[in-house]
Amino acid sequence: MSVEGHVAPGFERVREAFEAGLSEELGASFAAVRDGEVVVDLWGGWATREQTRPWTRDTIAPVYSTTKAIAAIVIAKLYDEGRLDYDAPVAGLWPAFGAHGKDKVTIAQTLAHQAGVPGFVDPIDPDLWLDPPACADAIAALRPLWPPGSASGYHPLTWGYIAGEIAQLASGRSLGTILREDICTPLGIDFQIGTPAHEHHRCSEMKKPARGGDFGEITLPRRAAFFSKWSAPVRGSAQWRTIEIPSANGHGNALSVAKLYEVYASEGMIGTSRILSPHAFEALTKRHWLGADLVLPFGVDWRAGVMGNSNRFYGPNAEAFGHSGMGGSVGFGDPVARVSVGYVMNKQSHHIAGDPRSLRLIEALYACL
Repeated sequence: MSVEGHVAPGFERVREAFEAGLSEELGASFAAVRDGEVVVDLWGGWATREQTRPWTRDTIAPVYSTTKAIAAIVIAKLYDEGRLDYDAPVAGLWPAFGAHGKDKVTIAQTLAHQAGVPGFVDPIDPDLWLDPPACADAIAALRPLWPPGSASGYHPLTWGYIAGEIAQLASGRSLGTILREDICTPLGIDFQIGTPAHEHHRCSEMKKPARGGDFGEITLPRRAAFFSKWSAPVRGSAQWRTIEIPSANGHGNALSVAKLYEVYASEGMIGTSRILSPHAFEALTKRHWLGADLVLPFGVDWRAGVMGNSNRFYGPNAEAFGHSGMGGSVGFGDPVARVSVGYVMNKQSHHIAGDPRSLRLIEALYACL
């Protein structure tokens, strides 16, 4: 499989690592931006499982939970504009969310996965996930599985419906619309939460992993989040791509992910454009939880929708911020090295985070810095 794209002088080692690793992929892209300059932009392989359509510069793929830290930028932008307060209860904007003792859980705590509603314990029709307003209403009515604010438990899907409702109520526009109109379109970034039908021909097909990730004991929060027949919709349909799920269905390529995560590497900037004020960036990246998680099988360092780098999934510097997506995608920004990274692929692995494919590329990148 041929590799296309370019690397800046001094970054040849990254191209070598990408070429060597492509045999483990179906199709993939990897990109890095340093101080506003694209120093790596590579892609190769196939966009279809049958290997009939090559992965090109214009191929986009769902990045699943790598979407979350991008959606978090939108929420931070609304905070910057004075439209919401991280320390205010979600129920102040959305009264229905206060049901069953959730009335005091703050926006920041909710974005840090502390609201206690990682999924549905009781059966639902999985198609409910494809109706965001109705799904948001159902999530608001849930009884929390732990006292809100007392622990974190990863909300793989519900996080996005909550964040989307917060954005809509605070601004009058959907989260995906704000991302498109205020950030991606003006800056020429090829990333969308809510991908219109006329763009679906560019989407890669996803190849599911041979086995699931190892979560350990299947507790009630883990069952609600991941391990029930109704814990997720059928992914990949035209309807699933078109609706907005800010936790899970952002579509883009590695370069678009790297450019958006530049906000985390450049303390609120993308290139020469300021997206967030220093004050808003500080609020976005303020720590809200460090320690064990009730859903994920490893400790977490939650900020307001993005992870700190306590597990070193996102390069060697503890000061980096990132997020991983189901099957292997990655985005992160490192304000120490002033580099941001995107890795997008269509052959999914069982690794929950820290996929060896991305770690090898990240290691090669840092060897060049």
